[in-house]
Amino acid sequence: MKLENLHSDSAILAELGRRLARCRLNGGLTQSALAFEAGVSKRTLERVEAGESVQLANFLRLLRALGLVEGLEALAPPDEPRPMDLLRMKGKRRQRAPRRRNAPKPGRGPDGS
Repeated sequence: MKLENLHSDSAILAELGRRLARCRLNGGLTQSALAFEAGVSKRTLERVEAGESVQLANFLRLLRALGLVEGLEALAPPDEPRPMDLLRMKGKRRQRAPRRRNAPKPGRGPDGS
């Protein structure tokens, strides 16, 4: 299954669990062995592979134990300004997100009241 924005959270968690289980099996690891290597309980690993919600830190431990942390680089690439942005901003780094036009002001409802 290709992960897409239209999928529900539970569908994405289930797919990530299946993928993590596949990586574990391809590495020839039992659930107990991976859980021990990652420093999490076997029950936590079972929950991840079943597509249940777990703490992000535990998920990262499992990725690290499987050697998959580098894959997160694609998820959140480093913040490197584009050359045109550097020229436009005269070398300064952006500190705030730009306000959208016609956006409601903070503390007001969508209709501006």
